[in-house]
Amino acid sequence: MATTTASCAVSFRNSFGVNKPKPSDLGFVTSQLSGLSLIICCPKLPLTASPFPAPLPIPIPIVAKRVCPFTGKKSNRANKVSFSNHKTKKLQFVNLQYKRIWWEAGKRYVKLRLSTKALKTIEKNGLDAVAKKAGIDLRKK
Repeated sequence: MATTTASCAVSFRNSFGVNKPKPSDLGFVTSQLSGLSLIICCPKLPLTASPFPAPLPIPIPIVAKRVCPFTGKKSNRANKVSFSNHKTKKLQFVNLQYKRIWWEAGKRYVKLRLSTKALKTIEKNGLDAVAKKAGIDLRKK
């Protein structure tokens, strides 16, 4: 295989060939996956230099889990049954609500995301008792 030695030229060589380059060559990089050697003939440019800007990372949206912190209720997998009795999987989500509840011990409102079942339990037993049983520290919120 013939190689060109023009300035800033990039050439590919088969690493199994007779003319295998030495690691002492300028800009020598070996690809372990493809078995090819990449030789960069321009020693003045660093290997990380690129004419294109680095792509910006895609932000991942923050999504709250659909789990009630007080009761531990979470989504249920169920079948959606059509008229022809064809079954497809679906999720039955918990009825989670954002609710401001008066916390008597803290003398303030606490904004919580809880299920309607937990709301009924709080009305019956009190916020402190339900939070203590669930292991939730209300002082953080």
